[in-house]
Amino acid sequence: MGRVTVRRSVVRLSADGRRTRPDALAAEEPLELRVGGRALAVTMRTPGHDVELAHGFLLTEGVIGGREDVSIARYCDGADEDGRNTYNVLDVALADEVPAPEVGVERNFYTTSSCGVCGKAALDAVRLRTRFSPAADDVTVSAEVLHSLPGLLREKQKVFESTGGLHAAGLFTASGEALVVREDVGRHNAVDKVLGWALLADRVPLRGMVLMVSGRASFELVQKAVMAGVPILAAVSAPSSLAVELADEAGVSLVGFLRGDSMNVYTHAQRIEH
Repeated sequence: MGRVTVRRSVVRLSADGRRTRPDALAAEEPLELRVGGRALAVTMRTPGHDVELAHGFLLTEGVIGGREDVSIARYCDGADEDGRNTYNVLDVALADEVPAPEVGVERNFYTTSSCGVCGKAALDAVRLRTRFSPAADDVTVSAEVLHSLPGLLREKQKVFESTGGLHAAGLFTASGEALVVREDVGRHNAVDKVLGWALLADRVPLRGMVLMVSGRASFELVQKAVMAGVPILAAVSAPSSLAVELADEAGVSLVGFLRGDSMNVYTHAQRIEH
């Protein structure tokens, strides 16, 4: 698995006694995202699929709307003590006609792995800025399909299987077909990687799709779904109040506590057939 996991020694205490054993940890490293050579954000992420992460981030911040808006993405700078590239600095060059990001996107150059939109008064901003509103999407999904998604997502969490320490996001069709699953220490990074994959595959806007996440449904995840035109966001855990408010206003069907044979549908329940 390369840099996505790190092996460390751990002292295991149990009813059987005390012993030292190797353990696999989910890797967490900083990624500095630059646009046109200018530092835009730093996020703590699990290395891998960084180009997807960058495209997804720029999509959900309203900077780009299609793969043609980026002319090139390349690693630069970032060397370790031995002079080797750390692959922790990614520079994106926008196409000539694409304006540079607004200053407000910069997020003070630092984003933790648990927080993506801190400080943004973003309800109005998201509603006004999205190019791909999901409100008119008339897709319907059966409750049976939705109940199958947590298990399908879990089956594809290869790094979680060995570390137990990663979030996951997956993009599914209305019939339950998994198009892509990504893992990351940050839930917003996992979603950005999924949406970046979709952008690079010319699938945005994501009409008729379900975005499934392994944890809670926060405001930032609803924001990202709205910006990519995703009509249904499902989570195994709870949503926040602001997530429900944004989903309601933006036309996203928000499903929480999707476990076993039950779920809570917080907004736009007409898309869920039971």
